[in-house]
Order: sequence, then C-alpha cells, then structure tokens
Amino acid sequence: MPTSGLCALGHDASVSLSRATKQKPPTKTAHAASDVVHVLVADSGPIQSQLLTRALKSRRDFHVSAVALEVAALHEFLQAKPADVVLLAGNRLPDLNLLRWLRVSHPKAAPVLLAEKDDRELVVSAFRAGAKGIFLFAQTPFPMLCKCIHCVSRGQVWINLQQMSYVLEALADVPTLRVVNSNGRFLLTPREEQVVALVADGLTNRGIAVELGLSEHTIKKYLLRIFDKVGISSRVELVLYAMSHSEHRPSEWMPTTA
Repeated sequence: MPTSGLCALGHDASVSLSRATKQKPPTKTAHAASDVVHVLVADSGPIQSQLLTRALKSRRDFHVSAVALEVAALHEFLQAKPADVVLLAGNRLPDLNLLRWLRVSHPKAAPVLLAEKDDRELVVSAFRAGAKGIFLFAQTPFPMLCKCIHCVSRGQVWINLQQMSYVLEALADVPTLRVVNSNGRFLLTPREEQVVALVADGLTNRGIAVELGLSEHTIKKYLLRIFDKVGISSRVELVLYAMSHSEHRPSEWMPTTA
C-alpha cells in the first residue's frame, strides 16, 4: 500500500486525496474576514515556535498566536480568544491527556499534532484522544501544512494512508479488560478478558459469539467461569467490577478454539 498519499476526510464521509508533489503555491488574493483561520501554536520549544509562527503569519489567510505547550496556558488563551485550529508541537511528545482536555473543554478547536514520524502507538492513541490530524513536519513541505490547517478548520480529518492503516488495524483489534484482584494478580485468561471487555461494551451473548467466532453456548460457559473466578453472579456486577478492577489494553485476534 502506498503511504505518501494524504487524505482529508469530511463530515459526509467523502475522501479527497492529494500528493505533496502536486501542491501548487497559494495565490495571493484578498481574504474576507470569515475566510481567515485562527491558528494557535502550542509548542514546548520557543525557537521552533517562533519560526513556525513567523512562517504562518506570512499567510494572509491565517491569524496566528502562540502559547506554551501547557494546559494552563492553553486554557487561559482559549477562554479569551477561541481558535479554529491548535497546532501541538515541541521537542517532546505532548501528554495525550492534553488532547482529551481540548476535545472536552474546547470541542470547536481542531487539534493537529506535529510529529516527526508515523509511530503506530502514537497515531492510534492521538486520534483516539481527539486529534483531528497528524502532520509529519520533517517529511512534508510547508504548503501542505497550510492545506492541513484549512482542511481541519472545515471539519475534516488530516490523515495519510499509513496512519489510516494503523487506525483501521486498531479498530479490528478485539479489546480486552485485564481484571486483577486487590493484590494486583491477574484473575482471567486472555480469552476471558476479551469476553469481559465485550460485555462491558454492551454486547449480548450472541453479539460476543459473533465477534469472537464462537458459539453462544461457549460464551455462556465463559461467563459462568468468569463469575466463579471473580465471585459475582450477574452481568451488571461484572461490568461494575471490571470498571473498578481493570485496565484497558489492545489485543490481537485469538484462535477461535475455546
């Protein structure tokens, strides 16, 4: 699969593809106030922040500000001046809790993570946390960053084909809940952990059977075994127990034999 293509995914599920080599330089035309995108650069490196801010300010279609890559600085700025796009950059990777905070506290601001390379765990975790795009600044020319900003400001998602592959693979993974006792000892087998995770997601026995490629009878046996190990007697109790005694982890598909 080619990985150089860039995708902008729209609200209507449309997908537009482009190549960096085909990007034309922007024409210098006057922009109406409504066309100006308000961009906030949040960077942990002051020198890089100044360079990026200066480059973006050279564009008439951007109104650019900069703050430190900290929740307090972002919160203070966004309370006073809402932004359309927030660029997260720096010498270190940002705490993904910051992305989650942005998604909840300022849902109208589209966060874009500036990264050096496509790291699978980073890509999946960033999009899961609320990123609207991941831009590879070391591999992609500046005009494409401008296009990325315009795309996410219109409600699209900026993602390349390799990143999309990572996200789709993660969606295909069967989630598990690693259930532990008060001493931190794992109580369940990997297959039983998958069953618990799917119960917590609200699936019926039939739905779990379809998801794992097993029979309903086998799922019932798994649940009885889990109930006995954990010391509970109902699905509701299992969900509550799992929520308070578990940690999420991704998992690959397991063999369909019981």
